[in-house]
Amino acid sequence: MDSDTLPGGDSTETRVDHLGRRRLFRRGRRMPVVSQAVGKLVADRPATADTIVAAPSPLQPIDLTDDARVAEVLDLAVRVGEVVLASGTGVIDTTTQVRFIAATYGLARCDVDVTYDSIRIWADRGPRLPPASSMRIVTYRSLDFTRLAAVDRLTRRIRNEVVAPEDARAALDTITTAPHPYHRWTATFGWSLLAAAIAALLGGGIVVAAVSFVTTLAIDRSNRVLNRYGLPFFFQHMVGGAIAATPAVVLATLAEPLGIQVDPALIIAAGITVLLSGLQLVGAVQDGITGAPITSTARMLEVMMMTGGIIAGIALTLRIGWLFGATVPPILTTPAGGIIDLPVQIVAGAVASLAFALACYAEKRALTAAAGSGAAGTICYLVVQEIGFGPVLSSGVAATVIGMAGGLMARRALTPPLVVAIAGITPLLPGLKLYRGLYAVLNDELVLGANQLLLAFGVGCALAAGVTLGEWFDRTVRRPRILRRFGSLRRPIVRRIRPRGRRRPPPIQ
Repeated sequence: MDSDTLPGGDSTETRVDHLGRRRLFRRGRRMPVVSQAVGKLVADRPATADTIVAAPSPLQPIDLTDDARVAEVLDLAVRVGEVVLASGTGVIDTTTQVRFIAATYGLARCDVDVTYDSIRIWADRGPRLPPASSMRIVTYRSLDFTRLAAVDRLTRRIRNEVVAPEDARAALDTITTAPHPYHRWTATFGWSLLAAAIAALLGGGIVVAAVSFVTTLAIDRSNRVLNRYGLPFFFQHMVGGAIAATPAVVLATLAEPLGIQVDPALIIAAGITVLLSGLQLVGAVQDGITGAPITSTARMLEVMMMTGGIIAGIALTLRIGWLFGATVPPILTTPAGGIIDLPVQIVAGAVASLAFALACYAEKRALTAAAGSGAAGTICYLVVQEIGFGPVLSSGVAATVIGMAGGLMARRALTPPLVVAIAGITPLLPGLKLYRGLYAVLNDELVLGANQLLLAFGVGCALAAGVTLGEWFDRTVRRPRILRRFGSLRRPIVRRIRPRGRRRPPPIQ
């Protein structure tokens, strides 16, 4: 890259673009910081899901008559899909990635069927050979974002390099068997920090944030012990809801004798938000929108069952406290701050998203992107709500911004956009609205309770739909130039810097 100074302080530089052509760019010296920041956000390093439009010609075609090689490729494809699906990716993106892996090795005519807990693939090998098939059952749900990012990079390698199937399989085995990048206590600290940040975001003071931190620490460690004994997740969420409500009841009972001005209900709201975060809500709504109703229904049922477990645990604890004469945490109708406390809420939203990404073992370079996504979503939500729109529309607009910003920042952090999107909407989850509805139902205010519970459901759907719409905008507007020109990648493109004075041959179409 060469540069020359022009009169007036401006300068020019010669750069080599992605097709190997040398071009002259003019730059000014007035706002270099802004230019660098924008360049980092929208750098041409798209995520894997952005570049998979159509399968390229096989980089290393295998022998279709070799049953062992075909089976090896199909197994590699469904195992990659297993990791992606278990992390909450939608059916359409999972199907595209599985088909892409198979097509790279010559199995271009494949039928892929992805459901809630299984992946099936059939490969057509021609009229003289029987079709080959493979199947994989997804028996777990993983929130290891480091593993998801590593599989994303492996897909890049398979697309850009000549990777033999056995080498790709060995790399995938290394990824899936590697330990978590952080200690489990680091993940526990992340969940606890998330609860404290949510309490601060809702207007709680230092006491409420500290109690929320300790309460979530107890929830996480208890659920880890129960998980070792194989207790179903419904009952684990029920235990988590009971643990979240217990210190709130104690604090509400002792607040007046001790002269403490706190809102104990925010402790329960923070606990609900932590227990709801990471569920398949985004994937459920995305599947319903993109044409996978069966998987969408299964994921939505899972979300409803886990939410029911949380509500059951909280309701049981509140009823027991009421029987023993304790004070049930009331709901304060006065809004907490609003746009006045904007700086505090922005910081709390950023910390909440960062803490969620840390708890899900995200890579260090993805933590900054998650924090930025949370801050942007919080700002957008508060501003839209201050204008006069309701919480559902405000949540949808904020989630759309998060989906768009997540794709842009994920390009720079080289992590899937799903990581940034889920972390970004975590501060906006309707934990307080769920508790308000539950509190109203327990006090025989059925109309108000149903209204709050339906409002919480509407906010959750708006968040998921907004993320889906934002990612669609991002993929449509920010498609790489080579895809905008040719529509799809048909052959591997090798980027070379052409020496001066030599004529470059025309590109392969």
